Amino acid sequence: MPAPKNTVRRSLLVASAVLLSTALTAPVALAAPKPSTTPSATPPARMSTVGGARLGQPGTQVNLASGVPVLPKGLSARSWIVADAESGEVLAAHNAHWRLAPASTLKMLFADTLLPKWPRTTEHTVEVSDLAGVGAGSSMVGIKEEETYTVHDLWLGVFLRSGNDAVHVLSAMNGGVENTVDEMNEHAEELQALDTYVVSPDGYDAERQVSSAYDLTLIARSGLQKKDFREYASTVRAKFPGGTKKNKKGKKVRGSFEIQNTNRLLSGDSDVPVYQGIAGVKNGNTTNAGATFTGVAEQGGKVLLVTVMNPQKDESNEVYKETARLFDWGFKAAGKVEPVGELVPPRSAVRAGARPGPSASPGEAGVAGAGSKPVASAPTGGGTDGMGVALGIAGGLLVLLAGGGYLVSRRWPLPDLVRRRSRP
Repeated sequence: MPAPKNTVRRSLLVASAVLLSTALTAPVALAAPKPSTTPSATPPARMSTVGGARLGQPGTQVNLASGVPVLPKGLSARSWIVADAESGEVLAAHNAHWRLAPASTLKMLFADTLLPKWPRTTEHTVEVSDLAGVGAGSSMVGIKEEETYTVHDLWLGVFLRSGNDAVHVLSAMNGGVENTVDEMNEHAEELQALDTYVVSPDGYDAERQVSSAYDLTLIARSGLQKKDFREYASTVRAKFPGGTKKNKKGKKVRGSFEIQNTNRLLSGDSDVPVYQGIAGVKNGNTTNAGATFTGVAEQGGKVLLVTVMNPQKDESNEVYKETARLFDWGFKAAGKVEPVGELVPPRSAVRAGARPGPSASPGEAGVAGAGSKPVASAPTGGGTDGMGVALGIAGGLLVLLAGGGYLVSRRWPLPDLVRRRSRP
């Protein structure tokens, strides 16, 4: 016998009420909205929490306690981070996940993505189309059409002169700018650099192109696993091929010219001394980004990474001055300050459940090309060979555990960064 209509109606109402109550009280599994790729004028109230909840909070994050030095006064950067390059501990940060225009620091991701592609001796003759799309006012190393360059030459142009022309030639060798951008975005995801969105591989200002101090530090840490990356990032001066000309006898000859690294903590400037223990990595400056910089340095057996984005003080070399002060603080605070987060390992390392080993680039077995200078120890009062060499990271910093697995979530050490002595 069918139930009365009013009984059915009451049953439906009760069931609806139960379902509504459950919906209001039970956790809802909704996909998190993808962060905007448009840089904001002020740090968002909520940012990514990759690496720790405190890193997603706006403002300065640091655990000051007895014996921990006070942070430097007068820091004006919109975002910055100080991290231990070996353990991955974030010692202090300011708006770490604020998505901002990265400028040429994005070339670190470009290099980390493409360096393994070719041996450094690979040659390429530049076509007119290779240089299409290089932005007006770009930094250039001086590549000439219809001239032949080695991959080693091109990477020197990328790292030392921040040459957008070198980036576009390498991108052309890699199937074009669009393909290169896709690969860079895929690699950023693999590194868990999820604040980063690439539009132009050289870091030239482009709509929606962003990164963060956290991501740039992750990217630098990944790049430093590669021997070639470390060498190029720490080279101060090198010879670069010029154009081919005819001499007085009508014979074609090709000269060279010297290029110098635009990283002022590495090469020095009138108001910025070379920073003790510095060994790279990359600087940038555009209209949208202002000045940006990521650096790595070693002192007293500690290796630190510092990223500074867009200082608001309008002073010469301010990005380097604030970076140096943060390095000074970090070396004093290391081992004393409780970290506020961590640099996460790549997704593949997490899936593997083991510490990733050093990566090798195809050209690493060979020696550096002519004109480039190797990493050197910090000077102790003697001179160098006059060409200029990097103040390298000391070797023997790492104690690699023998045997089985290693907790990648706790420590992802850099490979041995061997100190090379300058030539007499």
